[in-house]
Amino acid sequence: MKIEEPASPASDDRAVVASRNVEIVVSLMLMALAAVLGWDNWRLGAGWASDGPQAGYFPFYLSVMLGAASLYGLFVAMRQRALAEQPFVTRDQFRRVLQVLVPTFLFVLLTALLGLYVASFILVAGFMWFIGKIAAWKSLLAAFIFVAVMFVTFDVAFDVIMPKGPLEAAFGR
Repeated sequence: MKIEEPASPASDDRAVVASRNVEIVVSLMLMALAAVLGWDNWRLGAGWASDGPQAGYFPFYLSVMLGAASLYGLFVAMRQRALAEQPFVTRDQFRRVLQVLVPTFLFVLLTALLGLYVASFILVAGFMWFIGKIAAWKSLLAAFIFVAVMFVTFDVAFDVIMPKGPLEAAFGR
């Protein structure tokens, strides 16, 4: 079965956000991180003591470098007008990202409610069936085999404590 993967976005696909906006936001976030790290390391001590550098000496100067690099990135992004028209992500690309992000988020929630093995079964079968367009029986079989191997490997062979749910509790594990 051939999976269609467009090499580039369609010409009529509209941008969700421009590259310039993303570069500006990321630079500002990194500058904020550098400021917080710099302040905290200054508070710890960013100077030189009689026995050598204080605890925050090297991290403080690393945060100064991060802030300077972020400032440079912000300056470059503000000056490049061509990035304003260049899409960072199109609607179709963003839809494909959400096809992975949303099920993964639900997997985390289901792991807390149903346990790792049931949540993994649902995630693997769902990805194969809905996104991979693989037959339902193949998806369910592959998910079952994957979860069984994972259970035998972690729970039985290595005796690793994994998040359990009501199904595992019903089997006495």
